[in-house]
Amino acid sequence: MKFEDLLYEVRNGVAWIVINRPDKMNAFRGTTCDEMIKALYKAGYDKDVGCIVLAGAGDRAFCTGGDQGAHDGNYDGRGTIGLPMEELHTAIRDVPKPVIARVQGYAIGGGNVLATICDLTICSEKAIFGQVGPRMGSVDPGYGTAFLARVVGEKKAREIWYMCKRYSGKEAEAMGLANLCVPHEELDKTVQAWGEELCERSPTAIAIAKRSFNMDTAHQAGIAGMGMYALKLYYDTEESREGVKALGEKRKPEFRKYAK
Repeated sequence: MKFEDLLYEVRNGVAWIVINRPDKMNAFRGTTCDEMIKALYKAGYDKDVGCIVLAGAGDRAFCTGGDQGAHDGNYDGRGTIGLPMEELHTAIRDVPKPVIARVQGYAIGGGNVLATICDLTICSEKAIFGQVGPRMGSVDPGYGTAFLARVVGEKKAREIWYMCKRYSGKEAEAMGLANLCVPHEELDKTVQAWGEELCERSPTAIAIAKRSFNMDTAHQAGIAGMGMYALKLYYDTEESREGVKALGEKRKPEFRKYAK
């Protein structure tokens, strides 16, 4: 299977899915999302694969969310907002293999959501986590908010979304957003080692455990589906467009003058 925006490789039973857009800080567009979904299901149902790693190419970023260059009230692909985000998030949760987020740099916006949803997150000391939605005229109305509260606690999740602060790898580990933070030069070795150890576990037991963990938050998929329609309506407003416009003009957005 050939990919335009991804690199795909199986290393000793561990499938590495790498977003290969380092010049775009590994921001995803419609094509990227479609390819990630295909790659996740390819690895997820390959009997020779025991674990999946989701990563970003280069040293600067794991993923910085949606490509703003492909966003003017709507992204460039399919789905409610022009990105099949509900399908992508569901794929990470539904494949019967553990998915490890390997975070070497920025995990911002939608990239932070991906790292949150993955079963495990291992990061470098150079990693930087955070949200930007309310600063950019956007928000994740599904797993990115509700599930984050389950991971780090509701008060901390609200801080992450409302304040749009940046958090180091060590801070992410302390709050439970990452399982482990390691020296940058040890990241790939550590991720591969965890992946190979997972490959030694009973695949059926892992699959059942994963389903069990996900069961009590499965309703959040319905919330996300409904929320994406609200987000689509929001993207059609001048208030939301002000975020993208301000970014292009390198100035602070003035959201309040457009709020109704």
